Amino acid sequence: MRRRRVGLLVGAVVLALTAGACTSDPEPEPNPPPPSAAPDGAGPTGGPGPATDGTSSVPNPFGAHWDWSRYDQFKPYLAKISGSATYQEITWCAIERTRGERDWSGLDRIAQRSRDLNITLHIKIRTGMCWATGGSPQFTRGQLNKTESAMPLDMAVYQGFVTEVVKRYAPYGVRQFAIENEVNAPQYWAGSTADYKRLVTSAAEAIRAADPQARVVDSGISSVAYGMGVADRLLQAGDEPGAIAAYQVYFQRRVGTRGQKIPQVDDVTVLRGALANDQNSRNLQFLAATEELIAERVVDVRQLHFYEHFSAVPVLLDYLRARSPEGVPTQAWEVGQFWRDGDGDAASRSDEMVKTVSQLVAGGIDQVLWLPLGYNPNNRAGSEVRYGLLDPDGTERLAGTMMAELADAARDATIEPVAEKGLTGVAFRRGEESTLVVWSSSASTVSVPAAPGVTNDRLGTDSAARSGAVTIGPSPVVLRGPGTPTTLLSPIR
Repeated sequence: MRRRRVGLLVGAVVLALTAGACTSDPEPEPNPPPPSAAPDGAGPTGGPGPATDGTSSVPNPFGAHWDWSRYDQFKPYLAKISGSATYQEITWCAIERTRGERDWSGLDRIAQRSRDLNITLHIKIRTGMCWATGGSPQFTRGQLNKTESAMPLDMAVYQGFVTEVVKRYAPYGVRQFAIENEVNAPQYWAGSTADYKRLVTSAAEAIRAADPQARVVDSGISSVAYGMGVADRLLQAGDEPGAIAAYQVYFQRRVGTRGQKIPQVDDVTVLRGALANDQNSRNLQFLAATEELIAERVVDVRQLHFYEHFSAVPVLLDYLRARSPEGVPTQAWEVGQFWRDGDGDAASRSDEMVKTVSQLVAGGIDQVLWLPLGYNPNNRAGSEVRYGLLDPDGTERLAGTMMAELADAARDATIEPVAEKGLTGVAFRRGEESTLVVWSSSASTVSVPAAPGVTNDRLGTDSAARSGAVTIGPSPVVLRGPGTPTTLLSPIR
């Protein structure tokens, strides 16, 4: 397990599972035998396995979420981020369309391939809406006609389904199970906060009984809802200027994208009005319900979703410090770059990606999964609202190259924040060597004098690292050399 010395101790496209995605492939064994012994707690293929304390640490914190129908195109890149984690969403109503007839073939294939890739799989369990829940859906999404989830009619039958999921995929190394997805959104959850808490409590009971090493994860409250929580916490604390400033930095790319649900805020009256509208009131209610489940230890792991500008990460981390019990890890299963009609070039968007994920892992988030791995040109929005690391055909973008280099630096490393000498970023330490990914924390540049054994370069470049002095501005620079991060930065005056 990676050791950390950090200040924060909190620790989609989603593809419906169908057997027809790759019908030419042989079916994997539905319940593979336990793997043979591997050194240092490694998983089935020498990769990540559950830690001795039952948590699901991974050697590489930088992962992604992808469309499994494009597995062949993405596979070469996925090898570069081995040791990381990913997740897959499943729906009870899709797996068991007819009561008593469950089709696991699609998820079996994904579990086997994740294991072969040396990538830890997490599973997100949704109910959907069908015979198991009753009711008629009000929301239908995508080509697969996915619906919102509802409470099961029979909780014992639901627990039986959850139990089978956990037992079936434990041999593949699956140890973390999230219950539902973004329940603050009506298109994902039809019930109340009380319903959701009852569902999670029931699922948690089944998960822990089926596998004592398994961990329960919340639904992952949406990125927008977290932003409302950030502003509301400061407002409730009496810090009106801080609440307005946090709202403005968090939603700088969201204002107007959802009508008046995310309005421009310049004074406290408008802010209070924004927080009180129907959707944002619901956002805050479900965020509070989720935090109650975490505080009560019904949930073991907080799931973070974040798609905003990198400059909002510090206020988000402050919120998590204040609202997460000590010892509860936070994992960011969905991180991306929301920018409707974004006009940034590849270099600036890639730099933004690096700053976002670097600040998150430096702040104690122990898994950061980028979504989407590859841009889907057939998405509902009709444009690239969320930036991919790869082109649709799997061609590696600059952002993908940078992410792979971060993964290589972070694998099996100790992670520390960097916030000194006018620089911001993250440090990865392995043995006596340190790798720093840093940028200027202000409009000024920072000059780093030459030092023995210290090299510098920029992520995503083909040129060899060079020794000598370097000037660091807003674009991330990599410093490598012997010693601690403080040692590498000591020549700066």
